[in-house]
Amino acid sequence: MPYLSLLIFLPLLAAVGVLALPNDRPAAFRWVTLGTSLLNFALTIFLWVNFDKTSTGFQFTERADWITLSLGPLGVVSIDYFLGVDGLSLPLVALSGLVLAVGAISSFEIREKQKAYFALYLLLSASIMGCFVALDLFLFFLFFEFMLLPMYFLIGLWGGKRREYASIKFFIYTLLGSLCILLVFIALYLSVADPVETALRMGMTDARTGINGRMLADFENALQNGGIPGDQVVHTFSLPYLLQPTNYLPDSLLNLAAGNELFGYPARVLAFWLLVIGFAIKLPAVPLHTWLPDAHVEAPTPVSVVLAGVLLKIGGYGLFRIAWAVFPEEAVASAPWLGGLGVLSIVYGAFNALAQKDLKRLIAYSSVSHMGFVLLGLASLTAEGLNGAIYQMVSHGVLSAMLFLIAGVLYARTHDRLIGSYRGLAVRMPGFVALTAVAFFGSLGLPGLSGFIGEFFALMGTFNSPYLPTWMAPVGTLGILLGAAYFLWALQRLFFGPLWSLHDPNVLTDLTAREKAMLIPLAALALVLGVLPNLLLSVTEGAVGVFLANF
Repeated sequence: MPYLSLLIFLPLLAAVGVLALPNDRPAAFRWVTLGTSLLNFALTIFLWVNFDKTSTGFQFTERADWITLSLGPLGVVSIDYFLGVDGLSLPLVALSGLVLAVGAISSFEIREKQKAYFALYLLLSASIMGCFVALDLFLFFLFFEFMLLPMYFLIGLWGGKRREYASIKFFIYTLLGSLCILLVFIALYLSVADPVETALRMGMTDARTGINGRMLADFENALQNGGIPGDQVVHTFSLPYLLQPTNYLPDSLLNLAAGNELFGYPARVLAFWLLVIGFAIKLPAVPLHTWLPDAHVEAPTPVSVVLAGVLLKIGGYGLFRIAWAVFPEEAVASAPWLGGLGVLSIVYGAFNALAQKDLKRLIAYSSVSHMGFVLLGLASLTAEGLNGAIYQMVSHGVLSAMLFLIAGVLYARTHDRLIGSYRGLAVRMPGFVALTAVAFFGSLGLPGLSGFIGEFFALMGTFNSPYLPTWMAPVGTLGILLGAAYFLWALQRLFFGPLWSLHDPNVLTDLTAREKAMLIPLAALALVLGVLPNLLLSVTEGAVGVFLANF
């Protein structure tokens, strides 16, 4: 059963179905989207339950020839439809399933242009899943780019007063990152040969069943000694092949042994930093973060939920899966700079969050700070730091989704996100306050909640890292202190004391059944991951171990 393909094509088919429905069936748009999202989430749970934690390779793989084109003396273009998951990608696939289902429930509040909205939401869902399961970089890039269009329209058409500015800014920033990534992907493609397809084309074996270790060793020797003509080389975007230095053409731009330069700098170093810039924009890391607060403030609540809960994680995933994995030597050499950017993001984001009066903007800057822990953990290149980075991505996905839903609850009642417009909400909204407390305390890193685990391991990895100066860990803890300051200030200001509001207190009602259906599962997961971290760590540790073997 092609489970991973289903994660992609079910939302695509549902989007077509929504577009085919009559315009006067808004309820059908909502329920088709929700049903598809819940089905996809159920599929991710199935994958989680059936995932073999003892295996360190990719599982549930699907592979088929897609594009093959001879370019004469330049070799052969070969692009595969290649999907798979491992301990790194599976947690993010499961997180995506949950957040997209929650976002679908939140989307019930959309009342304008509903057919277009729900069709775009389903297209976005398919693109997100595709990014996390693609093992061919061409396929990854297609999904990565395709996300731009739904997000641009979802912000630009259903956002706030400055939605045009926010959507254009988001598009330009992300497009810039995509162009940086594209240049590297092209260079990698031209530098790497597919050993299996090239061997078949050369007649070194007459069938895939004849592929064995000895044959591959013969191929590698022939490749490195110039024994394979250029017109016989089958180039590849396959990520597993890109990770093997023996598959790089001896005279290629990104061959490590060749030591090629561009503009007076090592070509591999330039390629690595282009990937860092591209994925750091999506993360986002300071100083490439400025698009995020505007996008969050202007986006409708469900889009903010998906943006914070899932889309930012593609940046961290890309750094881990592609930049670090393909260029390990460059990651080691650049670790102090990358760790410094992580610390800068943690502290700068926290200070900016402390200065905000708009609840959504506060949450947006807190995301910049919390994703800084991801970059710091990745830069540490330790088992603790890398596991912590993955854990932080999952935890932040859950908690940030909660936070934006909480902001959406207030906005739905009063159309006002200013913290100073409320006081003493606990009197009228006790259930809302309880779930808000879980999100706030989880986000500030309280032990017993998921946020603590990710930050703890990221900082521990930083302390133990042979590549990072020891001062980065204590400075990074400043982000936790500041996080406590701005979240506790917001909690105190909004919920305690006598009831007061700029708006009619009668509209400040407690959570509806729909709002509880969104917030309670997320709160429960934050508690479970805080108490039982092995549920996640047992899945990630194998992939992290394999990853570190290359360093």
